[in-house]
Amino acid sequence: MDPVTLTTERLLLRTVGPDDTEAVYAAAQDPDMQRWISSFPSPYLREHAEGFTGQMVPEGWANDSMYTFGLFLPEGELTGMLSVMMRALGVGEIGFWAVKEHRGRGYVTEAALAAARWAFTDLSIDRLEWRAEVGNVPSRAVAERAGFTVEGTLRSAVNNKGVRRDCWVGSLLPSDLGLPSTAPYLPART
Repeated sequence: MDPVTLTTERLLLRTVGPDDTEAVYAAAQDPDMQRWISSFPSPYLREHAEGFTGQMVPEGWANDSMYTFGLFLPEGELTGMLSVMMRALGVGEIGFWAVKEHRGRGYVTEAALAAARWAFTDLSIDRLEWRAEVGNVPSRAVAERAGFTVEGTLRSAVNNKGVRRDCWVGSLLPSDLGLPSTAPYLPART
């Protein structure tokens, strides 16, 4: 799929490339991001940002495995990053982070809702999952504000820099946003 651009009330969501390497590198120096994001090396070097913007992001779009958006203010400043990764037929997983200086303003929640709508309508996803290591309260708050239902804790489900850790898991369904699913859903009887 060719990269797409999404807009929200306050943000432009677009793919990132080599011109965004410096902004990604600067944001990734935040110790909290290096602690909580299992895919972030620590220390996070410039070469990691170059590989992300120059190879990982374009390859994800090209092979339909990961759709990554930079979250930008209208004047061009990076406020965060969001990806939708394909996991199984009809299932995707969302991941996101916010630049330290822009946290607490609702940007990532706004972007997560836009990306979820896009994934449900354009990618025909019927379930969007969110996962975060237990204790990553800011990530959980974003997911809950975006309407995700936290479903529980998965034991030893995250490998964060060589250490197995528990993670929270949640989901968002098209019906949670008033959208139709591609397949009927029959919830379990309680």
